Amino acid sequence: MATATTATTATAEPTTFGQAVIGPPGSGKTTYCLGMSTFLAGLGRRVAVVNLDPANEGTPYACAVDIGELVTLPDVMEALKLGPNGGLVYCMEYLEANLDWLRDRLAPLRGHYLLFDCPGQVELCTHHGALRSVFAQLARWGFRLTAAHLVDSHYCTDPAKFISVLCTSLSTMLHVELPHVNILSKMDLIEQFGKLAFNLDYYTEVLDLSYLLDHLASDPFFRHYRQLNEKLVQLIEDYSLVSFIPLNIQDKESVQRVLQAVDKANGYCFGVAEQRSLEAMMSAAVGADFHFTSTLGIQEKYLQSPEEEAEEQEDMHL
Repeated sequence: MATATTATTATAEPTTFGQAVIGPPGSGKTTYCLGMSTFLAGLGRRVAVVNLDPANEGTPYACAVDIGELVTLPDVMEALKLGPNGGLVYCMEYLEANLDWLRDRLAPLRGHYLLFDCPGQVELCTHHGALRSVFAQLARWGFRLTAAHLVDSHYCTDPAKFISVLCTSLSTMLHVELPHVNILSKMDLIEQFGKLAFNLDYYTEVLDLSYLLDHLASDPFFRHYRQLNEKLVQLIEDYSLVSFIPLNIQDKESVQRVLQAVDKANGYCFGVAEQRSLEAMMSAAVGADFHFTSTLGIQEKYLQSPEEEAEEQEDMHL
């Protein structure tokens, strides 16, 4: 472990754009960083991936900066007799106390598009302040980041889990304090866990959630908690902040739609790095049919229509 120092002084550094990739364990953050970095390199952007997950060993991408050089989760767990959750919290606090180390490692990457692969512990993005402090310091150094918050799309198949995901996403948006894009990952696998009760746009646009309450009411267990679920749904709808973009990281069109939303959120699309035309900038700024076309395209690719489902059942009977 390195010695603790603190960096808080702001300087007039040139703006560097990037993404802070966050989300629960297993949501596909590392796979996203690999796929997105490959896609960005294909567009001609100079891209670098920064691993901020001290539990992330053997990453499939080349790390330009690796927190493992500063602190690792196994070392912390062994030295301080902590479990994995407490160990991750300590590692992020240690990073917060050694921001000079991070600044020195990032200095040669000015002008690159950065992807920060962050730890998957949910509490770090909803309650604890260390990771938020790191993001805030990066902003003071001139790093303009968008939080790309990944959520496994299979939660859409269970109304109770989807309401939980909405609460987690809302809490993360309010706590992290970055421009924010919520992403439903692994869309190509969504129906392996069951059929969706509604069209995909119901989940991506977070439409009238009272229909989900009706579905929950049919379950004897959740029937006893209807008032609690109503209050949670009311809270989500009162803020009216959460929506999702569907993503299959292996589909270039899907990745492009996510990148368009991210570039709009952090302002990259209004820069001169790729000499965009005024028409292209206005298209990104307005994006009138963006969510509709992205959701419709994903639904046609990965979800069966009622007619296709009926045909499949008919074939099985024959």
